[in-house]
Amino acid sequence: MALCILAGAKTVALAVSAFSLSWTHSVEKITWQENWQVTPAGLELIEARVKGSGAGMEPPEDAVLQDGWWVYRPKVPALKKLSLASSGATSSGWTICAEGKCLSVGDTAGEAVLLEPCRQDG
Repeated sequence: MALCILAGAKTVALAVSAFSLSWTHSVEKITWQENWQVTPAGLELIEARVKGSGAGMEPPEDAVLQDGWWVYRPKVPALKKLSLASSGATSSGWTICAEGKCLSVGDTAGEAVLLEPCRQDG
């Protein structure tokens, strides 16, 4: 499997089956992290972690506090695409990490970023 990242007019394909997505909340200035898998069904959210709560980012009741992070498994179906919209209200965009390498996207306000499994032609 591979992850395709469309940011502005640029497309990047990462030959990975799993990745992490992290960002800083625009109001609370707290880090949020998610682990995703790229599957034939789409992008599957495996685990989420948040360093605190407030402003619409309260961890669910089944979250467990581990090393300063509220960790939980979101109950959402696989997504065909994940759209990230940059508001410009944060100090940075998103960081996508896989296999020890990271890429920053969405640093510019209004820059649309789309994540999806790459199409397998043939």
